[in-house]
Amino acid sequence: MELFDVYSLFPIEPVRARGCSLFDRDSREYLDFYGGHAVISIGHGHPHYRQALKEQIDRIGFYSNSVQNSLQQALAKKLGQLSGYEEYQLFLCNSGAEANENALKLASFHTGRSRIVAFRGAFHGRTSAAVAMTDNPNIQAPVNRGHAVTFLPLNDARAAETALAAGDACAVIIEGIQGVAGIVEPEAAFLRRLRELCDRTGSLLILDEVQSGYGRTGDFFAHQRSGIRPDIITVAKGMGNGFPIAGVLIHPAIRSQTGLLGTTFGGNHLAAAAGLAVLEVIERENLMQNAAEKSARLQREITGLHPSIREVRGRGLMLGVKFNQPVAELRKRLLHDFGVFTGAAADKQVLRLLPPLSVTNTDVERFLDAFQKALASMET
Repeated sequence: MELFDVYSLFPIEPVRARGCSLFDRDSREYLDFYGGHAVISIGHGHPHYRQALKEQIDRIGFYSNSVQNSLQQALAKKLGQLSGYEEYQLFLCNSGAEANENALKLASFHTGRSRIVAFRGAFHGRTSAAVAMTDNPNIQAPVNRGHAVTFLPLNDARAAETALAAGDACAVIIEGIQGVAGIVEPEAAFLRRLRELCDRTGSLLILDEVQSGYGRTGDFFAHQRSGIRPDIITVAKGMGNGFPIAGVLIHPAIRSQTGLLGTTFGGNHLAAAAGLAVLEVIERENLMQNAAEKSARLQREITGLHPSIREVRGRGLMLGVKFNQPVAELRKRLLHDFGVFTGAAADKQVLRLLPPLSVTNTDVERFLDAFQKALASMET
């Protein structure tokens, strides 16, 4: 049997990793400025994280959600404390798509409605409802197209007012920052207007913080700069630092009942131990502050570095460098010639930078040196 061929693979196999570095079988070192799609939050192989997983596997690795699991309670408490959402409820699952799927289901249960409002450029996952809310028809199978969804331009308050006027939408779903689109931010005033419109029409506001959450922007959640409080928040990626775990933060006004949601693997003992260790490291090592500080340096030094750079977008360690031309060749040179992983976007002219929140000054200096040399090599 062979693997189902769905990924475009670089001819590189990392076999070990530490901090912001990956190493292949020949011990070549690569600088990880992509974090495996923003997943690596506290750095590869963090000692506290490794120890937590080792100790947990020695006790119990898994049992289903038919038994009590105090690790889940500890994770919920710590997440509430660090995020500022202590009064919310937490449902644990396995991936960002699954978190968004359950968020949409909760909104529909709560309101009795079925229509969803989403935004151009959105990416919410590849499961049935999540992919229907994703603005990419190429990854929507016919079976995914039966959902009632209205796509709006981002930051267009008038379009949102029109779309919600009928009062038949169960939810508005929006990313804290659109990652796949090329690091595109909803304006703070727009988020505040969405909150007002949802309050007026009885629709729920869902903030997809799967990529932009967990301290990546320098705040725990990207939307917190706007001052709003969503009805539902979804998290994943950086939540487990590579161990599959995701969550749905749910406003206390949304009532729960036995059997409403469910998952076999979500919040299992190993996943919860990983999630708790990540939060402990973020808190102890002030990684949100580190993300903000390293971001300021990166933005300052990249802006104006080369005539082909139009702008640097984003916040914290969720940055997009917009060029005057496609970045595919630049990404290849960075990786193969200089050993630096970076990310692409739906916008072919945007290079995405998503390093671990633990990135050091040495890592930043190495990246900037490689970045400048790669840009210079494009001219020859």
